Amino acid sequence: MRGITGLAGAIAEAWQELRVHRMRVLLSLIGVAVSVAALTWTIAMGQLLQQSQDELMERSSGRPATVTLSTADPIETAADAALLDSAFADAAERYGIDWTSRVSWVDATALGTTAELRGVDADYGEMHRVRLAAGAWFSDVDALRLVPVVVINEWWWQRLGSPPLESHPTASLAVSGASVDALVIGVTESGPYDDYPAGFVLYDDAAELAAAASADQAPQYEAWIPIEGADELVEAIRSSVQAHLPEGAEVYAERTDYLAWGDENPFLMMQIVIGSIASVVLVIGVLSLLNITLVTVRHRIREIGVRRSFGATAGRVFFSVMLESVVGTALAGVVGVAIAVMAMRVPALQDALFAGIEDLPPFPIGAAVTGLVVSVGVGAIAGLLPALVAVRVSPIDAIRY
Repeated sequence: MRGITGLAGAIAEAWQELRVHRMRVLLSLIGVAVSVAALTWTIAMGQLLQQSQDELMERSSGRPATVTLSTADPIETAADAALLDSAFADAAERYGIDWTSRVSWVDATALGTTAELRGVDADYGEMHRVRLAAGAWFSDVDALRLVPVVVINEWWWQRLGSPPLESHPTASLAVSGASVDALVIGVTESGPYDDYPAGFVLYDDAAELAAAASADQAPQYEAWIPIEGADELVEAIRSSVQAHLPEGAEVYAERTDYLAWGDENPFLMMQIVIGSIASVVLVIGVLSLLNITLVTVRHRIREIGVRRSFGATAGRVFFSVMLESVVGTALAGVVGVAIAVMAMRVPALQDALFAGIEDLPPFPIGAAVTGLVVSVGVGAIAGLLPALVAVRVSPIDAIRY
């Protein structure tokens, strides 16, 4: 209890001294606040850009950890396709995998050109973060419809005249020489180079449309599994599916998510450059604060001598002087973090860089904590030398000063 009281008293004394010398200290703390703001903003920007990059890769390769299973053997009969589906479903149930999808490609044409139509299950949308510009993604109810349902890209939708989805528009497909009208229930966002019809169809509808049971290419199976122990689980799933197939059939399984390729930060160099600039500004602010603190201590030598003569311990004087810098830089750190938060919330910046992020946090907590820790550390470093000078003052000499 006595230690807590002493610490509280030292902090109160430090705050009082800051108020007395507020103009001098304020000028030195401006640089600290600016540098902490730049450092915090840089860390936050890097984390948000990394999140954006991760989500972009998840849309193409799946969330970590996504495992893809396939077989080199062609599917010759409907029984073979059913056996594969059953083997994969049994493996998913055995290992408690909640998110799975079958994937196939449909050889179709639309609007007089080849359409990139992919057959998937409903879980695929969550596994690959499929973004919709309008409408909805597949649900269990869509499997009960009497007509095929599709989710098409914006380019295709615009060529249809951008009809409201509430009017139940259809998209004409030519599959195996037959024309099919599929119900459009959703529209995915198109990229700048998407100038062709593309979309998704429920896997079971795709099998009926393209007669997948007699196609030369076997379907693929995807599962979203936990990252912990992913490699062992991938092999266990492969072995489980393999055990259900006839002798001689070969099953391949591998992780296809981006973390399986490496976890490098493409924005690391930018963070280093901006962080280095912020560090230089921070060092300048520390030197300015150190200079002002030393001058202040020399003007307070008599006061320090009187306090020592009345029983103030060297430790109390040391922490009192050092905490002046710590309290000041902590306040500057709070201001700097607040500036970084406001800068990050600029609408134009969020629309330009973070419009595509689904899991966008209000502000990266790690960046704010780092900014505050750095500001407190800077204060401790800047206050260490003046505190040592204050402790070495002899009470008798100080009173005579």
